[in-house]
Amino acid sequence: MSAEGWFVDPFGNHEARWISDGTPTALVRDGKVESQDPPPDSQYSGPYTRFAQEGGSNGDDLRRADDAESGSSDPDYGQAGAEALNRTGFLNF
Repeated sequence: MSAEGWFVDPFGNHEARWISDGTPTALVRDGKVESQDPPPDSQYSGPYTRFAQEGGSNGDDLRRADDAESGSSDPDYGQAGAEALNRTGFLNF
């Protein structure tokens, strides 16, 4: 399997760079700030070093955009969103 995820920027321009299917992408991270910076034209052929995130998430807390269609087994799936909207007053006309 090819490298996928956040790795130390192999070009040294940023703290981390997203690697997709073994290829450096334009998605970069410096601290908690993510931005776009296309990789240099030069090819990188060395090994990638996994980027250690401080107190970061491994992605287990994220949901896919199509989770609603997949029939999530989480009983509070819709309730949490409704409660958040109620707290903001968005639903109070």
